[in-house]
Amino acid sequence: MRVWLISFLLAAPVWAAQSELEMARDRQDRAALEKLAEQAAAAEQKADNDAAAHYHAAVAYSYLAEVAQEQRDKAAVKRVAEPGIRSAERAVALKPDVAEYRRILGTLYGQIVPVNILAGLSYGKKSQESIAKAIELDPKSSAAYVSRGVGNYYVPSGFGGGLDLAIRDFQKAIELDPKSDEAYLWLGLAMRKSNRNAEARKAFSKSLELNPNRVWTKQQLEKTPAN
Repeated sequence: MRVWLISFLLAAPVWAAQSELEMARDRQDRAALEKLAEQAAAAEQKADNDAAAHYHAAVAYSYLAEVAQEQRDKAAVKRVAEPGIRSAERAVALKPDVAEYRRILGTLYGQIVPVNILAGLSYGKKSQESIAKAIELDPKSSAAYVSRGVGNYYVPSGFGGGLDLAIRDFQKAIELDPKSDEAYLWLGLAMRKSNRNAEARKAFSKSLELNPNRVWTKQQLEKTPAN
C-alpha cells in the first residue's frame, strides 16, 4: 500500500499536466499550449535521462501541432512538430519497449507529412513503422489504433492506406476503449470523407457526448450535412 501511494504521488503531477494539455487542446487554445510546451521543453532539458520528461514534451508539441493543423497553419505545424520528434526520439532511445513512446513518435512523424512534401515520404514510412511497433508492444492500445487510422486516413489506398483501413482502425480503437472520444471523432471524419454523412454525424455526436469540450468536434458536426 505504501509503495502504491508513493508511486501515485510521484505520477500525479504528470497526470495533472497531461490533463491541462488536453483541456487546452480541446478548446484550441494555442497560447496556452505554447506556454505548456515551453515548460515541458525546459523540464526535459533539466532531465536528459528521464524518458517520461521527454515524452511529456513530445505530447505537448504534438497537441500544439494538432491544433495548428486544425486551424490550417502549416508553418506552425512544422515549427512545433520537429522539436516534438526530437523529444519523442529521445524518449524511445531511453526506453524502446514502451509502446506509448513509440506511438507519440509515430504520431509526430505523421504530423509532418502533410506540411513538408520533401520529407513526407521518409517521415510517412517512419510513422508507419513506429506505430506498428507500438501496436506490437501493446496490442490493446486504443490510442495506437487511432494513430494508425489517422495515417491511413491521409495516405491514399495506392500507397498502402485508404479510408476503409482507417475506418477499421478507428472501429478497433473503439472496441478496445468505448470511451475514446478521439476514436469517434476520427471515425466521423473518415465516414464523412466516404460520403456516409449520417454515420459521420452519429460518430461526431458520440464523440461530443464523451467530450463536450472539444471545439474541433463541434465544428466538424456543424459542417456535416444531415444526409
